[in-house]
Amino acid sequence: MTRTIRAAVAAAILTSGLCSVGCVGTGGNAPNGGKTLGDHTRSVYDPCYPERYNHAARQAVLAPFAQQVHNGHVLNQTIFTYYFEAGTDKLTSAGTEKLDSIAGTRPAPDPRIYIQSATDLAMTDANAAKIVALRGDLDAKRAVAIQKYLATVSAFAPISYEVYVHNPATPGINSEFAGSAYRASATGYRGNISGGGGGGATSTGGGTALTAPPAAGAAPR
Repeated sequence: MTRTIRAAVAAAILTSGLCSVGCVGTGGNAPNGGKTLGDHTRSVYDPCYPERYNHAARQAVLAPFAQQVHNGHVLNQTIFTYYFEAGTDKLTSAGTEKLDSIAGTRPAPDPRIYIQSATDLAMTDANAAKIVALRGDLDAKRAVAIQKYLATVSAFAPISYEVYVHNPATPGINSEFAGSAYRASATGYRGNISGGGGGGATSTGGGTALTAPPAAGAAPR
């Protein structure tokens, strides 16, 4: 009986020690620099299992999606060349509407704005030697134009926008696909998967091929 009581007391002390240590320990907290109970148990097994590994697995799954979200946000914050009149730093009406949309983001707009490099400035034989400098100069002028316009947009609190230049691919989809989807949306969009030649579906069992019944009045085969 005494041995049973001692074993129960030892198990209770061990359990309480593990609960008090948890998954975090610095080691060397015992008097005279000795080892604590948590130090000894961590040398035998991981007290953070499975939470530690679940967290690592979750981060590995979410990281690619987080990068996609960031890339999409950067594109949403980008003022592409078609928001300016070609070869100038003058914003079009679509450009000002885009900036209004960015400035109206809630709960607060992102102060980092991107502009697409001025690739709309065409290279010719006359400017081939200095086209890079000309595009850089136009990029700087467009950045100033953006900041100047955003300064006129009313906001809850003053925001200092920063403008960065990059050269992303212009996002888009095939216009025929978008047009067909829009026209079909009035009657309900339907996908279509068509097979090759032949009108019958072949049975996967031991039966015969499945074919459509003959039309009324058709001669039997």
